[in-house]
Amino acid sequence: MASSAIAGVGAVFKRNSVTVGEVNSISGPNKARDTIDVTTLDSTGGYREFIGGFRDGGEVSLDMNWTRSGFDDLNDDFESNAGQSFSIIMPDTGNTDFSFTGFVTNISKSIPADDKITMSVTIKIDGQITESS
Repeated sequence: MASSAIAGVGAVFKRNSVTVGEVNSISGPNKARDTIDVTTLDSTGGYREFIGGFRDGGEVSLDMNWTRSGFDDLNDDFESNAGQSFSIIMPDTGNTDFSFTGFVTNISKSIPADDKITMSVTIKIDGQITESS
């Protein structure tokens, strides 16, 4: 059977509907869910029991070439107290779009002697991620 895997080439990251250039890789979102322990002394079979708690949209990390415009835009988001609109457009046939509001929580730079200057950006997702095609 042939694989349905796709390469990451062609994926796009957008900030306020504008493509963010020079992105080398995107990690996330890494969603998580809390559980609440509701175990009692008479729980069946002596096993712990849980119910679902809050969901967390997680974070998205970008590794990118450092450019002044990219840094300025994302640093403005870091300095702002307002969430921004972000989306990841997948390079699949349906151009699957993962959209979310988030806050830039971390920006770091790497300035090596023998390679390009890069930056890493972390965005904390606020609320639910919307998926569309």
